[in-house]
Amino acid sequence: MADTVIQTRDLTKQFIKRRGLSSLRHPFEKQAITAVQGINLSVKRGEIFGLLGPNGAGKTTLTKMLCTLLLPTSGSATVNGFDLVKQQAKVKGSMALISSEERSFYWRLSGRQNLRFFAALYGLPRQQAEERISALLSQVGLTEAADRRFNQYSTGMKQRLGLARGLLANPDIFFMDEPTKGLDPLASHQTHEFVKQQLVAQGKTVVIATHQLVEAEEVCDRVGIMSGGVMVACGGVRELSGDASLSDYFLSLVEESEQEPG
Repeated sequence: MADTVIQTRDLTKQFIKRRGLSSLRHPFEKQAITAVQGINLSVKRGEIFGLLGPNGAGKTTLTKMLCTLLLPTSGSATVNGFDLVKQQAKVKGSMALISSEERSFYWRLSGRQNLRFFAALYGLPRQQAEERISALLSQVGLTEAADRRFNQYSTGMKQRLGLARGLLANPDIFFMDEPTKGLDPLASHQTHEFVKQQLVAQGKTVVIATHQLVEAEEVCDRVGIMSGGVMVACGGVRELSGDASLSDYFLSLVEESEQEPG
């Protein structure tokens, strides 16, 4: 039986918003906005788990908490057996975050130079880093473009370089936030195949946050459907939707959750 690599218990995130001078009756009054509420989730080693929901459902906030980029307001979680709050460094060492809004690359450096920079940050010895960088560039299909400046890369090439960077430290878990956003159908398919054949085949666990129903249906082993910061359903695609399409099931579920009071 596969072991659990991500476990959350009532994980909640609230943001405090100050009303400011726009509220004359109660200036500077604080208002709590709940972005994610009471998430109970288990993800098994080696599976592709999808966080599915419309924009604003809480997928990115939950992902950022699991990557230690945001601290939870309440609840608890473990990632690869490490406590999300008390063992943040070990959590970070266990995972990589691949985001469609990747802005941390140096645009005037080449793809290879960018990977050298991050390899140094990870503390990889120079010779080992060079060998690993060459292997990863080949793995993601960027060998010929390795010495081209990053700002000359297409969206798909940038995404593949992000995958290469994530693999540098050989983490156990990959979090992917909207991994095919802005990609054409061919590049999207190539990304999906890479996840299945290069990551999961090596025993990696992948969590994909997406609002694309086709992506969730084609790639994920299980999905958690979020709406309004709450996990409204979780399970295998066929298990959840039955004879209906995932699209019909998803839309009916989200509409139902949005109509509930409170």
